[in-house]
Amino acid sequence: MHLGIDSFVAAVTDPATEAVVGPQERVAHLLEEIALADQVGLHSFGIGEHHRAEYYDSAPAVILAAAAARTSQIRLRSAVTVLSAADPVRVFEEFATVDLISRGRVELVVGRGSFTEAFPLFGLNLADYDDLFDEKLDLLLKIRENAEVTWSGRLRPALTGQGVYPRPVQERLPVWIGVGGTPQSFVRAGLLGLPLMVAIIGGQPQQFAPLIDLYRRAGAQAGHPPEALRVGLHCFGFLGDDVEKATSAFYPGWAEMFTKVSQERGFPPPNRRQFDATRGPDGAFFVGDPETVAAKCLRVSEQLGGVERINLQMTNPRLAHDDLLHSIELLGTKVAPLVAG
Repeated sequence: MHLGIDSFVAAVTDPATEAVVGPQERVAHLLEEIALADQVGLHSFGIGEHHRAEYYDSAPAVILAAAAARTSQIRLRSAVTVLSAADPVRVFEEFATVDLISRGRVELVVGRGSFTEAFPLFGLNLADYDDLFDEKLDLLLKIRENAEVTWSGRLRPALTGQGVYPRPVQERLPVWIGVGGTPQSFVRAGLLGLPLMVAIIGGQPQQFAPLIDLYRRAGAQAGHPPEALRVGLHCFGFLGDDVEKATSAFYPGWAEMFTKVSQERGFPPPNRRQFDATRGPDGAFFVGDPETVAAKCLRVSEQLGGVERINLQMTNPRLAHDDLLHSIELLGTKVAPLVAG
């Protein structure tokens, strides 16, 4: 099993001083985090995509290019690219360029995103939410296979043999499908034979077992070999020297983040009891000391019939930079050896 980190590059208020960390310093901290993840041997680092004031990740390919220039081993991913609101030609060009800079270490995780701000921002109709993704994924996969593309769709102008350049170092730029809890999304990924990245932001991971089984059955029925039907997880996680230190560092920012989301979406606000239950043995949060997190990684993988990778979303708006660096170090030096193989 491979372990990695995902970041939404949240704006941060230092919990010790209550000083707001400015965007320039926050991005500098992020690049330090990625460099450390590379040094401690983690498999990958992913950058999300949001178009909101509280995140600095609206241009993930730019961030990944900067990271590529200062790392040597770690794979660099989107987490996710909001393909519905992007142009597949431009997405491919950008990530192929980052692949050249990184010498073949780039992966795309594409999805529809959990927020909708990008649609009006780029002049798109939210009513086309599903069709936009289907069309653009189809085009992206055709670009991946051929430099010169002939393609037509309903929501984007046709291509009539134009070339899309540069081409990446990797013969086929890896494309994963990021999904939430919609069965159709799992089936789509299976039918296409694309690896699956499952975002689990609460509840119990084992609840996703039927959906992952659906993905594997759809892939098998479409004729894809089992080795093509790979599964990864994106979950909240954070490490400390003991469970209490990890929880005390991570909970305040998590609560702030989800209180805001709950207010926007009309949900009840989160509370500490919920959080503690979800970081328990069967919950979706990988928060605790290295032994606790390693045991959960292995247990969840078994519950889901085997997962290739688990990526922990560690950042939140009230997390000290030094604590985050320590968490990354623990994940790479303590947890990864326990789950390797």
